[in-house]
Amino acid sequence: MTRNRIGLALSLSAGLALSSSYALAKEAPAPAEPAAPAPAAPAVPSPVAPAAAVPAYSRYKAEDWIGKFPNYPSMLKLDEALTRKDAKFTAPSLMTCAGCHPQQYDEWQNSMHSMSFQDPVYLGELNLAVKAVGKEVSKQCEGCHTAGAFLLGETEGEFDFEKLSDLAKAGVSCDICHSVKAATHLETPTGEPENGSYILSPNRKDEKTGETKLTKYGPFPNYEGCGGGFHECVESPLHKKAEMCAGCHQVFHYKEQFPIEHTYAEWKKSIYSVKGVQCQDCHMVDIDTFKRSADTFVLPKRGEYRHYFNGANFVQYFLAELKAKKEGDEKMAANAKQKFDMAVQRLQAAAELEVEPFYNAKGDLSKIRVRVHNKRAGHNLPTSLSNIRQMWLEVLITDAKGNVLLKSGFLDEKGELDPKTYNFNSDGMNIDMKFAVDPWEVVSFSRHDTIPPKGYRDVYYTLVNEAKADELKFSAKLRFRQASQKVVAKLLSNQPKGVDLEKIYGLKEVPTVPVVDMTEKSLTIKTKGTPEEVK
Repeated sequence: MTRNRIGLALSLSAGLALSSSYALAKEAPAPAEPAAPAPAAPAVPSPVAPAAAVPAYSRYKAEDWIGKFPNYPSMLKLDEALTRKDAKFTAPSLMTCAGCHPQQYDEWQNSMHSMSFQDPVYLGELNLAVKAVGKEVSKQCEGCHTAGAFLLGETEGEFDFEKLSDLAKAGVSCDICHSVKAATHLETPTGEPENGSYILSPNRKDEKTGETKLTKYGPFPNYEGCGGGFHECVESPLHKKAEMCAGCHQVFHYKEQFPIEHTYAEWKKSIYSVKGVQCQDCHMVDIDTFKRSADTFVLPKRGEYRHYFNGANFVQYFLAELKAKKEGDEKMAANAKQKFDMAVQRLQAAAELEVEPFYNAKGDLSKIRVRVHNKRAGHNLPTSLSNIRQMWLEVLITDAKGNVLLKSGFLDEKGELDPKTYNFNSDGMNIDMKFAVDPWEVVSFSRHDTIPPKGYRDVYYTLVNEAKADELKFSAKLRFRQASQKVVAKLLSNQPKGVDLEKIYGLKEVPTVPVVDMTEKSLTIKTKGTPEEVK
């Protein structure tokens, strides 16, 4: 009896005429033990001179840019009219921002902006980067993750996390976004938004009197009484545009300026940009409004905007809930759980699957195509650190009796994926064109198979031998997690000074990385059908 087998053949195509590429650089195997040295051979004169050593190459030199961007490789700058001593950044609290803006403060709490400098996954990456290439690289990260403290010099040198100020721990707080006076996106080395390309001006100083007046920039016109006497209000058209977000949501390699994260550019080339739907119209609204923006391109009204800044980064919401429960703060735990649920709902609304069988000239089932649509993300899916993110298809094919014919994309007992599982993500490579994961090493992608906005990717499951059953049961599930179990374990195990995960979150071991089931499709497929017409 011939054994029925179904083999997996991966083939990609893009709905927006984007071509796919396979990895040119794979992880190198561990080097073998060195063999004993052979006896030296007698020197033989060579008519050809040995090749000279190839000098290290870099397209961008820090000294060429440090004058324009004094915090390079961060592009963040303080208003030239202010010094560190003059700048008055304010940490949000019940006595400051929350006093007049309680709803916005509540929405901001436990957001990824509020936790941008507390996230232990980020802190582990930051700590490893500093150990690998030196403290200077941290500027690139801190200029966005805790901009106020960074500009005031608090993060210079090695720091103890427990001793950081409230301003530093508040990360991207109210005062940061509302102190953005201008963007310098076109002045960067690449001519693109990157690495915090903003000018911050938290206050205005009267040169004659020395009086300091807090100044806050926002999207709406000034009016009498705006700021309640606490600060001045300045209307800023920038705050209504995607360019407001672009400077920190495009991360370029600290030395070679390669776009490790290219989220703004993905949006810029999308139909959302053409239709005028900005980042704020999807990420600063509730779930229903997000779906409306993505489906109909109808922009939210003023009263529909919120300060959730909600996206797919759900792991820190999970940790924030643990932290609040450990502290006995049920209200904060509920706040974090709400944002976790919102992130899951966004992921589950972002994509859809389409399954179609194909039959050969004899009418035999030859292959099954799964088309993954990016239905609602205004940027590629996934985005951000696409070489770390994991979005994959879990597929199970059985016959009518339940015998498994194919099983792909399942996690093993250690929480790791089969290496042959196809990921809709990227493979990074370093300057030597070797496989690389760490962002301080990645200077190019050898494979980049994320799904463009309103576009798709196809994966084909092809029959190796003809199946004898009359029908097959096919199920596919699109799954997502922010990083592999191995990567998260590495980062959580390398925290900087002052970060005690057991003390803060109650973690005694690395938790299982949550996986979100984004969408799924199950159907019965006949093994005999109408052959495809050759077109």
